[in-house]
Amino acid sequence: MKDLLLSVRQDLPAAQELLEKMVMMESPSFNKPLVDAFARFVARQFSELGGDARLLPAERFGDHVLVSFGQSDAAPIVLLGHTDTVFSEGETLKRPFSRTGNRAMGPGVFDMKGGIVLMWLALRALKRRQDGIPRNVKVLLTSDEEVGSNSSRALIELESRRAKAVLVLEPSLPGGVLKTARKGVGRFTVKAIGRAAHAGIDPSKGVNAIEEISHQVLMLQRMSETATGTTVTVGVVQGGTRSNVVPAEAVVDVDVRITSMAEAERISNVIRGLKPKLPEARLEVRGAVNRPPMERNADTTRLFEVARTVASEMGIDLKEGSTGGASDGNLTSALGIPTLDGLGPIGDGAHGVDEYVEVDSIPERAALIAGLIERV
Repeated sequence: MKDLLLSVRQDLPAAQELLEKMVMMESPSFNKPLVDAFARFVARQFSELGGDARLLPAERFGDHVLVSFGQSDAAPIVLLGHTDTVFSEGETLKRPFSRTGNRAMGPGVFDMKGGIVLMWLALRALKRRQDGIPRNVKVLLTSDEEVGSNSSRALIELESRRAKAVLVLEPSLPGGVLKTARKGVGRFTVKAIGRAAHAGIDPSKGVNAIEEISHQVLMLQRMSETATGTTVTVGVVQGGTRSNVVPAEAVVDVDVRITSMAEAERISNVIRGLKPKLPEARLEVRGAVNRPPMERNADTTRLFEVARTVASEMGIDLKEGSTGGASDGNLTSALGIPTLDGLGPIGDGAHGVDEYVEVDSIPERAALIAGLIERV
């Protein structure tokens, strides 16, 4: 592995240049023209490595990128990531790409344009080493991961079903720790329906929907359980029209995180079974668990052990961990496809103004990806 690491290090200046270009090309999830332009740019980079790059159109979101390397019918290794970021257009005017010491900073540098650079760098090193990518590899970059993967889920599942393994280039946990488990995510809305009335003249004729939803909020917040890892969070509350009107409607948006499908079914049934507390009030509950959990299993463990062996040959003590956040790796793992996540760059601050990547870790992470491609 040390010769591969030396090869990757030769390309670090080119990788830094590419990372700066990518960060300065903004790609907000809901800005299709900008995401499309970024997708075309990324597709060209992989095409120049010899990949068969295709842009797969999406209506509402940016086009997805699929690049195929290799000619055989063997099950491919899928490198999975996304092109969209959480930042709005104009963010790079306020915070352009910069480097201070060992830190490269800018919108999306850690989540996950640094991960795309690692894919490119690993494949470039393998091509140089063996005069061509040694096995079937697919690079799949979707455009709506940050907003739920609604337009890309079917594509992810289609391209992953035949895969020997899926390597997800989402950011690592602090210190470069890989992710062998992720919580699943549910989104629910709970609406309380009461009856409007004049707040001064005849409030007793009304049924206060805000009062009803307040009871429900307290019940929902008590559903979190430390033992199972389940969290239930009321994140948005809306209700009422004017201060002198007994409100007829109030609604809350609820975030649910779970560690297993059994727990997903249980908590979903509990939320759907909520009952009103006020006489004559009604409830409407909508939603579901839309991202299954990525549960640590034998396949995940096997992949991690390969990664740990590759890392140890470079003198790195690689570790594993879990996170409450979800990724598209949740979707592939739920299909029974061996999936390893958090293979992106070392850094911190995803989605924040202090987001950064540790530059000197880039060669080691790219060599780790290349080694996994060779050995899985």
